[in-house]
Amino acid sequence: MLANIISGKGDWAVRYSEYGHPGFCIMLEGSCLLTVDGHEPITLSEGDFVLLPTTPAFTLSSFGPALPVFIDPKVVPGGQGERRHGEPNGAPDMRSLGGAFMFDRADPGLLVSLLPRVVHVQGSARLAQLVQMVGDEYESQKPGSEYMLSRLAGMLLIEAMRSTASGNAPPGLLRGLGDERLALALKQMHAHVDRDWTVNDLAQVAALSRSAFYDRFTRTVGVAPMAYLLGWRMEIAKQFLRHEGLPVAKVAERVGYGSASTFSVAFSRHVGQSPSRYACSGKIAPEPS
Repeated sequence: MLANIISGKGDWAVRYSEYGHPGFCIMLEGSCLLTVDGHEPITLSEGDFVLLPTTPAFTLSSFGPALPVFIDPKVVPGGQGERRHGEPNGAPDMRSLGGAFMFDRADPGLLVSLLPRVVHVQGSARLAQLVQMVGDEYESQKPGSEYMLSRLAGMLLIEAMRSTASGNAPPGLLRGLGDERLALALKQMHAHVDRDWTVNDLAQVAALSRSAFYDRFTRTVGVAPMAYLLGWRMEIAKQFLRHEGLPVAKVAERVGYGSASTFSVAFSRHVGQSPSRYACSGKIAPEPS
């Protein structure tokens, strides 16, 4: 986890460019405004936790007007001390811990596919305790702090994912898994991704009529059943190609395609590049001897 304390006083604004990897904001004190591109502004208050699975461009600001300071997170990485915005002197109006999660694998696509574009968790006593512990641990910098922060970060992620399963959460996979009928179909899709599923098959698994299943799935998960299955197959295929080095024909078979050519067309359309090119793009070139 790379992170910085971010504080602000008076009127201020900071504009972050798109990052493309999971980012977060933990509100330690006060409040501010978060405006993620494509979403309505969100008021953040003490104890809130925000997760941006792909971190699109966003603005963090006070509630008064201010010209934004621009930051590119790919150029200015986290872990470089406190960043103060607005008035430089005096107690800040808000303090937060903002940064990015680092994963063992370079492609966190399976995690991202579980979550909505913006996860905002508030009013949770458990989360408030975790936020307080993260803030204390980050500021104390005692021996073992890096390990403790990584464990606490994992707990925060779990709480965020749990929040997306609630009935008032945005549509997403975890909310679908919270639906007793849809969970049956989703678990079968995940367990047998290579099966030639149809909407009728999945509706029977969920013990619903075809139309009722289709409407309920689309409303709860946020995409139609076959669109979800396609996206899930492509995420599984990415893992096989880049991290397990399987040949294209074997990957096609494992994710439910009858031929490598059919799979390659679907993968290229969905991902934007061919399976072989995607697999090679994740490899580190050997150093010259």
